[in-house]
Amino acid sequence: MFPSVLIVDDEPSILQTLSGLLSDEGFDVATAANGYEALKVIDADSPDLVLLDIWMPGLDGIETLKEIKKDNPHIQVIIITGHGTIETAVRATKLGAFDLIEKPLSIDKIILAINNALNFRRLEEENKYLRKKTLERNSINGESPKTEELKRNIAAAAPTDSYILITGENGTGKELVARTIHQLSPRADQPLIDVYCAAIPDELIESELFGHEKGALSGALTKKIGKFELASNGTIFLDEIGDMSLMTQAKILRVLQEQQIQRVGGSRTISINVRVIAASNKNLEQEIEKGNFREDLYYRLNVIPIEVPPLRQRIEDVPILVEAFLNEFANQNRSKPKTITQSALDMLCSHSWPGNVRELKNLVERLVIMVDKAVLDRDDIPASYNPAICKDTGAIDTQFLKIEKLKEARKVFEKEYIKRKLIENRNNITKTAKSIGVGRSYLHKKIKSLQ
Repeated sequence: MFPSVLIVDDEPSILQTLSGLLSDEGFDVATAANGYEALKVIDADSPDLVLLDIWMPGLDGIETLKEIKKDNPHIQVIIITGHGTIETAVRATKLGAFDLIEKPLSIDKIILAINNALNFRRLEEENKYLRKKTLERNSINGESPKTEELKRNIAAAAPTDSYILITGENGTGKELVARTIHQLSPRADQPLIDVYCAAIPDELIESELFGHEKGALSGALTKKIGKFELASNGTIFLDEIGDMSLMTQAKILRVLQEQQIQRVGGSRTISINVRVIAASNKNLEQEIEKGNFREDLYYRLNVIPIEVPPLRQRIEDVPILVEAFLNEFANQNRSKPKTITQSALDMLCSHSWPGNVRELKNLVERLVIMVDKAVLDRDDIPASYNPAICKDTGAIDTQFLKIEKLKEARKVFEKEYIKRKLIENRNNITKTAKSIGVGRSYLHKKIKSLQ
């Protein structure tokens, strides 16, 4: 399929000449004698590119350009004019024109400009596709109330430039949330730079964050660009910021206040434009009380707080996450995805998941690799994930062996039994009551009494 070009000019000789030359070059050409006619052609055929004259009676080129970009921002427009000025070029560029060519027209210049514009459009479409795939890969999976609330918070925070503090236990997916926010933000085309604060020694973190000049440090044979400078116009993600030393916290605070850095060993001040997303698995308010975290930095970062719930609080998401991980590992191995029985899913839904989503993902990966079956069943799940009975020994769960009084053991068993039956029945009280042979009102009272 040949690229389509619309030529818009009120001079018939230019329409005829350009139309013939571009047709010979393999383009699918349409023409229009004025802006109104051009807009009708665009509505009907949506060409890939428009060659647009500035000076035309009625709707001139600038007004036509505004209308094109308002409804068809993907169409590339090249302005052609016999009265080119810097002011016209600047105005046309601000309105979205790709290039401006002066008359008398050179066919070589026109062909070059058209090819550059079409290549730019292809790159834009490829980038949109890649961003879409990245967003899909970084999507937050789940439909539980907690997950839906998390998605709403992400959607509200992402379009802004405000600083964000993400909190949550290890393995809940704080980095995934940060990446999703970046991909949904106006900075998605710019870099997202990760800094894992817990892994960088204190003596190197200043160089890592702000860079250094040649010879500033022992072994610094070349200049180094720091993370903040690399993230300029994009986003920097400070993961596990609670593990940062107080000295480094003070330097981070100064950078956030001034939006300027200096490389180690350098004297030049470098302005930056960075959005900061920080994350911590610690309770930073408690760390402030202990004297381990600066209160002023906490309030600087905590403009939009986002808490990522542990998996045990969104256990309804386990089946969705398992399916997503099975598909992910199948894609990696270029194989057909394994499936899992409801019985096996019920067992996984009864686990407390202290390692959160990361633990679940690791388990699914292990099952995909180690179990040579297309359908994963309850017997394939390791014994440690069986809620009450150890498959290999038949022993009673150790939590019951620690209880001395029979009455207390009965209460613990009832609570655990009802909780797991509720999970099996997706928290449907009526269905759960029927499955265990009691009335709905009785089950309500029992749930309340067992807290």
